[in-house]
Amino acid sequence: MKPTIIFTSTTKHLIKNLKRKMRHFEFILPDKNKEGKGFFPDREVYVRISQINNLKNKRVIILHSGAPNPNEGLIELELILQILKDHKIKPELFFTYFPYGQQDRVFQRGETNAAESLVKKLIDYYKVKKIYIIDPHFGKMGWIKKYPIISVSATSFLIEKAKKDFGQNILFISPDKGGKRRTGIIGLKKKRIDSFRLESFSSKIVVKGKIIGIVDDILETGGTILKSYKVIKKSGGKKIILLITHGLLDSGIKRVKNKFSKIYLTNTINRKEANVDITNLISNVI
Repeated sequence: MKPTIIFTSTTKHLIKNLKRKMRHFEFILPDKNKEGKGFFPDREVYVRISQINNLKNKRVIILHSGAPNPNEGLIELELILQILKDHKIKPELFFTYFPYGQQDRVFQRGETNAAESLVKKLIDYYKVKKIYIIDPHFGKMGWIKKYPIISVSATSFLIEKAKKDFGQNILFISPDKGGKRRTGIIGLKKKRIDSFRLESFSSKIVVKGKIIGIVDDILETGGTILKSYKVIKKSGGKKIILLITHGLLDSGIKRVKNKFSKIYLTNTINRKEANVDITNLISNVI
């Protein structure tokens, strides 16, 4: 029996390329309602999997992205998971981008680790057997060792693309300690005070006259990236390129795109600026 991938509305842009690379898989998109939509007039999410009886005793993988609409996306995902649970199917789950991944620790009393809470719910309640995540923001944090999480890195794909265009002598830099923790790439000095505030950036890395590649997992508002850019530019960087896995906000992409010699962005989230395809990465891991 062919293993099956169920695509949510946030990953349907990947179907065409994955079909060419994963011919031994079956592909399913959830059915629409009678109006041909995934929503009711009041914007409640509708999901139906008409092929549900064909999924018993098969390997089932849900492919989901937590953006661009994380809240609606989570409702869609939970409805799919509940349908599978009702039919005693224990799936695997592949996040191209994990929602609420930036809320991965408690900074102040009264907050919660939303990322871990979601992971725990997926495994304990929905009986998800395994969770794959491309460049999770909480990568290599201690708590993820408690769960069957497989972190998948797109960094090497991005670096390979950059080296083809700019040569081998690129100095790659993380914009902060979190990036260094996730990728092992040297980072600028930036300390996060809480969920909202950052201290100033600084660098002891010699960048003068060099091609610099800033590597980060998420481009949201663009504030962190622009601060990194200013530090490197002031320190004499020859050319500055940007390598990003998740383009979270269109406004953030627009804010930074004219600053850099080139931006490399994967299609984990469906963005028109995405120029690095991660379907090879997905097919290799699955």
